[in-house]
Amino acid sequence: MNPDTPTPPAEKEEAYRGFWADVGENFPDLRGARSTIQYQEDEQRLLRDHFPPLAGLRIFKTDLWDESRNTRILRWAAGHGAHAFGVDISPGIVNGARGQFDELGLRLHAAQSDVRALPFRTGSFDAVYSMGTVEHFDETQQALEEIYRVLRPGGCAIIGVPNRCDPFLRPLMVAVMYRLGLYGYGFEKSYTRGTFRRMLERCGFEVTAETGILFIPGWLRIIDLAANAWAPPFVGRLTGLACAPFDHLSRRSPFLRRHGYLLATVAVKPER
Repeated sequence: MNPDTPTPPAEKEEAYRGFWADVGENFPDLRGARSTIQYQEDEQRLLRDHFPPLAGLRIFKTDLWDESRNTRILRWAAGHGAHAFGVDISPGIVNGARGQFDELGLRLHAAQSDVRALPFRTGSFDAVYSMGTVEHFDETQQALEEIYRVLRPGGCAIIGVPNRCDPFLRPLMVAVMYRLGLYGYGFEKSYTRGTFRRMLERCGFEVTAETGILFIPGWLRIIDLAANAWAPPFVGRLTGLACAPFDHLSRRSPFLRRHGYLLATVAVKPER
């Protein structure tokens, strides 16, 4: 096949699903890294600040990567009384997430599925949390429309995507690493705040707040994760020390947090 010939949609979809199935089986666990602790605290702050009280809240997450390999944010919400639902395209990630809930005797309603076509009735959830999901495929607008559909009228969604205007130029780093076959998260787009706001409004959402998480250089996050996964413990402690000043600044400055490498947009589905 000519390298300039576009990949047929069916082959592209098969490659996408195969990539994430492989990630689900082989990617290391990222908890314990200093930057993951910052990520976790940022996420918890988002849910406390923008969702209703978690006790009894039906909360849906658009992937289960964090529950299996990263911050365990949905498990944290379930530990505070939320009813936890989630999907992931990778069977390994779904199974890993269930195991994490089982460790604490918590219940996760999980399914292997795709945010672009969710297996839930319209208006099923009080809240939707999506962080770093919808940028990994071309049909981002379709995924946002599905998020809008399954959210009940008056419900709240927090949706995060990579920040095109990241002050540490993470999108450029990701593009170079992806071209070289070195980026472990596959295809990824980034957005300006205004562009993403308009995409949400096109679905019918009302945007009520715009902030961000992970005010830290992307290259430092990657080095910290690699050190935590593969290097001797003292190397991880060194990268953790390098991460600490950014965590300190983020905790104390909502302005800097707004310019983290993941935008976090809070949107409400209007009452009809």
